[in-house]
Parts: sequence; structure tokens; C-alpha cells
Amino acid sequence: MEVYLVPLMLFMSSILMAFAWLGHIKFKDKKFIVALIFSWLLVLPEYLLNVLATRLGTGIYKPSEMGAINLCTGVICVALVSKLFLGEKLSTRKIVGFILMAISVILVV
Repeated sequence: MEVYLVPLMLFMSSILMAFAWLGHIKFKDKKFIVALIFSWLLVLPEYLLNVLATRLGTGIYKPSEMGAINLCTGVICVALVSKLFLGEKLSTRKIVGFILMAISVILVV
């Protein structure tokens, strides 16, 4: 079960991190301190989820494999938050780049 749970947890962690990095941009009218608090409230559960996934994944995945999964899902989640939450238009070049990243993770894992 951990074979599927660990990548899912890393993906969920990446979603939280993408919102922590970018989510506050949608609310530029709020003060910096509000953005900072919002981001840190998202980072704590993200970090807990990431560390738990890494600990559960030890012995199933190698550290480099979990790192590759985490990096790839992080970039994909940044793209998803940028597109779906912030309304950024993703070019064909970016989409192809994300596909290549996914392929690279498949090659590493």
C-alpha cells in the first residue's frame, strides 16, 4: 500500500507548498503579514506530510527516487496552482516541459 501512498502524500505535500508559495499572489490587496501567516499555516502541514511520506517510503523507495518524485510533483503543482488558481496561461512549451519532467521521474523510479 505504501508504494502508492508515498507518491500520493508527496503530491499532496507539493500542492500545499505550491499554495504556500503562490496562493497569496491572488490576494495582493492584503498586507504582507497576512500573506506570511497564510503561507506559514500551509507550510507546517506540508512539511509534516512530506517528512511522514519520506519516512514511510524508506525501504520502498531510495532517497533519490523520493527526491525525484517530490521535485517533479512540486513543479507540476506549481503549474496547476498557477493555471487553475491564478489564471496563468500555460504555453505549449511549458506543458511539454512538464511532460518531460514526468518522464524523467519515471526513468529515475
